[in-house]
Amino acid sequence: ETHGISFRIQIRVKELLDKDILLKLLFHLPVSYPSTLPDISVNSDQLTRAQCLDVKEKLLEQAKKHLPEPMVHDLILWVQQLLKGVIKQSATVCNEETTLSKGTEDGIWMLLLHLDHMRAKAKYVKTVEKWASNLRLTGRLMFVGKIILILLQGDRSSIKEYLILQKTTKVDVDSSGKKCKEKMMRVLCETEVQSQHKRFQMFEVKEYSTPEELQKEFETAGLTTLFSEFVLPLLK
Repeated sequence: ETHGISFRIQIRVKELLDKDILLKLLFHLPVSYPSTLPDISVNSDQLTRAQCLDVKEKLLEQAKKHLPEPMVHDLILWVQQLLKGVIKQSATVCNEETTLSKGTEDGIWMLLLHLDHMRAKAKYVKTVEKWASNLRLTGRLMFVGKIILILLQGDRSSIKEYLILQKTTKVDVDSSGKKCKEKMMRVLCETEVQSQHKRFQMFEVKEYSTPEELQKEFETAGLTTLFSEFVLPLLK
């Protein structure tokens, strides 16, 4: 009623040389849809980040032509028919600008979230693990006392997609046992991973018996400043 709805659609498109391209499209429809544009994320293992962004921009351009009518079905048909052309154009641009864009394309971002509680803990944890896996995000879901933190690393587009899912999906239950969305989440920090930061190789769920254990985890990952600035105040 207040956030709209989000859903993922996966489509296969035949590319040149009969190679299949698997596109993962995440649509977030605001409450005012179709009077306003949907938010769209595009991911594919077979395309570069630049190509995915190009497909997204073309989809949004196409979406404007459909306002104020429902458009998701038409957008999917459109991208299935014209993806070859979009990829071809994008690949040319990508090749021309490789030296300029490589640094920003390869940038890894980090997100630190604070959750107030998890009533349906087992289900909630499983959902977070699934999202991290699908979006190829690494990091930690951390529990110490009543403190719950989620630390994620990955492509910025995947980080943003995760945030949409976290805010708009019924991931927990309320006091009466009804499914509900996460309304008590806070974004503590969102920043680009620096050279002194350790890259997490996988996503793990960890419980710490003391705040000192949690602090050691952050220090080992080169995130001492992050811990002092954002986590320490929560523990006091």
